[in-house]
Amino acid sequence: MVDTATPRVRVPRDATAGEIIEIKTLISHDMESGQRRNGDGDLIPRSIINRFTCDFNGQNVIDVAMEPAISTNPFFEFMAIVPESGTFVFTWYDDDGDVYTDSKDITVT
Repeated sequence: MVDTATPRVRVPRDATAGEIIEIKTLISHDMESGQRRNGDGDLIPRSIINRFTCDFNGQNVIDVAMEPAISTNPFFEFMAIVPESGTFVFTWYDDDGDVYTDSKDITVT
């Protein structure tokens, strides 16, 4: 488990029905590629966020597969249409099996 993995998400608190909103996500994670060596010459094990998903009220909005070349602290910005009030659930999957989640509610007025 990566102790420093910290998800951050920005979603508007409210919107009108059918409005296109901007969503920003970032997770603080070292993203070790598995190709570097430590001071003793041993390979540092690979540890990356290999998948990111966002669901709204149980429906998938985005699903991204990531490879070792992804940068440290991956940031995603994307648009979504909000048809109704509900909850966005954000999930990041780590190589070691850890799963990091965050959720944000949005109210449609």
